[in-house]
Amino acid sequence: MPRAKVKKTDRTSKLVALLNEDLAGELGAIIQYLTYAAKVTGPYRPELVQFFLKEVPEEQAHAQCLANKVVALGGEPTTVPRPVPAARTNREMLQAVLAAEKQARADYTRRAKQAEAFGDKGLQVQIENIVADESGHFEETERMLREWPALP
Repeated sequence: MPRAKVKKTDRTSKLVALLNEDLAGELGAIIQYLTYAAKVTGPYRPELVQFFLKEVPEEQAHAQCLANKVVALGGEPTTVPRPVPAARTNREMLQAVLAAEKQARADYTRRAKQAEAFGDKGLQVQIENIVADESGHFEETERMLREWPALP
């Protein structure tokens, strides 16, 4: 059965573009967590590997949710991730994750308001749930960095 064509308005096209920016961020986060899990060193390596890898399924679920919505709105999901910041040390990796989670939390807070203005309550709730997830990631990373030993 052929799919019904979704008529895109300027408002819809703008929302699709914003959701694709978010999708690029989630794709980048997946790559960031996988890469950092491979790169961590030192006595906390086992814990950090698990910390990074346990985030991947959540970020993947966020990406799938966004891709599904982009398609539902008549768009094409991006396949281009946001660039992953280079990080040499465990501390730099955690700081890069903290910055990414802070940006995601701010982006999704705006996106929830935009979804509400667009009149899509389902998307608004989905995005608010993502905000809660990203806030948890941010807080956990921030707590890890609080007592992280500074290197000379």
